[in-house]
Amino acid sequence: MNKSEEAEMMNELSQSMAIQATLDPSAPPPSTTHSRRKMKKAPEIPLFERRNWLIHLHYVKKDFETCKELIREQLQESHGMCEYALYVHGLILRMEGRIQESLELFQACATITQHNVDNLKQIGRSLFLLGRHRAAVEVYNEAAKHTERDWEICHNQGVSMMYMKQYEKAKEYLRQAIQYSRHDLSFQMLAKIYLMEGDMDMAIDIFKRAVECNPENPDLLTSLGLLYLKVGQSQHAFENLGNALTYSPSHVKAILAAGSMMQTHNDFEVALTKYRVAAVATPESAPLWNNIAMCFFGRKKFVAALSCLKRANYISPFDWKILYNLGLVHLTMQQYASAFHFLSSAISYNPKLGQIYSLLAIALNNLEDADNAQKAYEQAVTLDQKDPLVCVNFAVFLYQQEDKKEAMKQLAEFQNRIQLLKGSDETSPNVTPEVMQLCGKLEAAIQVGDTPHMLSEKPTTETTKVSKKNSHAVPQGSTTGGQLAPISTGGQLTPKSDQDIEQSLASAPEAPSHSPRRHKSSKKQKTPEVVDF
Repeated sequence: MNKSEEAEMMNELSQSMAIQATLDPSAPPPSTTHSRRKMKKAPEIPLFERRNWLIHLHYVKKDFETCKELIREQLQESHGMCEYALYVHGLILRMEGRIQESLELFQACATITQHNVDNLKQIGRSLFLLGRHRAAVEVYNEAAKHTERDWEICHNQGVSMMYMKQYEKAKEYLRQAIQYSRHDLSFQMLAKIYLMEGDMDMAIDIFKRAVECNPENPDLLTSLGLLYLKVGQSQHAFENLGNALTYSPSHVKAILAAGSMMQTHNDFEVALTKYRVAAVATPESAPLWNNIAMCFFGRKKFVAALSCLKRANYISPFDWKILYNLGLVHLTMQQYASAFHFLSSAISYNPKLGQIYSLLAIALNNLEDADNAQKAYEQAVTLDQKDPLVCVNFAVFLYQQEDKKEAMKQLAEFQNRIQLLKGSDETSPNVTPEVMQLCGKLEAAIQVGDTPHMLSEKPTTETTKVSKKNSHAVPQGSTTGGQLAPISTGGQLTPKSDQDIEQSLASAPEAPSHSPRRHKSSKKQKTPEVVDF
């Protein structure tokens, strides 16, 4: 082919392309059309799976109603054989509290695809929530055969063993989970087991390791601070609580713990400043209003304290500490009938705390019910074997009832308890020089046969300070011989008892979720007690 023929062919090609562009401007060039013909056609989505992306989209947007409608249509088309639709439907039902129905759906998923680890995990989780811990462990054991180094399976096995009270196996599984992945939940549950066994030192060590792995977690720092506060290491407690507030200034649990320490040192203004921050985040927190009330009580603003305590009682009507504080404030204001009402309610919820009986006895004595007051004092002395102030109260009461022999026995018991406290390096902050002076006057009056009004030069009807100890009322005699008033009484604060620490640990999810879903017997302390928030 010569040059003239090539030029003629090129001319014809250009003319045909011009005619085609005139007829259909949108038509692509021949070379482009030819290349598109060579491209492979996109594969069609199978019938069972074609709505999975839309189901997932509505699930993560928490549009559960639309999601369930799509699932229903998908299952109708696939005759119940769409595994993903069944899986997501089970997750939604479990979040709605329909755990048994979700278990059946996850079992259906496992029937469609056997040995699927994700399905087995969800079956185990549903069994765990139903309280069938042994069956859950068996399912997790089966899942562990089909995967390696899965911390979630080991963690859930440990938690299930904990609820079966097989603590050694539970600790073994949780340690294995920590080896696979240093997750906060595994550290918290392992520390909780040591707390249940009463091993505070090991629990502190576990939290130390957790903080080393995640030093900016305010929950871990707060829990470690509470444990230090429990064992009396205030400096370490304050450091950890301060670090928690540094990383999260509005962390309510840390604010309550730090505020209670400030109240212990009578720094009420700073504590109230902290509580104002917490009130913005949790305005309906009963422990928060309880602590605010005790700040006002320490500043002798009793009406404000009552208002805050009434609000706390409205939010949490069955909290014995709030009822105790209401009785204490009413007793301080000489409203003895109201004090009797709230203290009786506190006893009904916590009948093993001797301090409540001691305050109740003071209220009964001022209501001129000496028989029941003596029974309350006897119960207080029986239940509280360490507090020397209970014996002082009882001794003053017995002397006023002209039972000098028993009064001397209580004074002797008071001296014994003081010596025990000194021998064990423990102190009772409420045993002030004023209390010792009162005991000296009482002992002298019993020996010389004096009258009750010799116990005090003038009546005292209000408290002088809030101390570290749980609220102890020490009676002070009056010129009438029948009026008793607490000298140095401190309210119940939040937080820090054994139950509070355990509940704060249990508040974290015990088993993590595989898919995108959100998953206090209070002991007497030497320092203000803590309520969980």
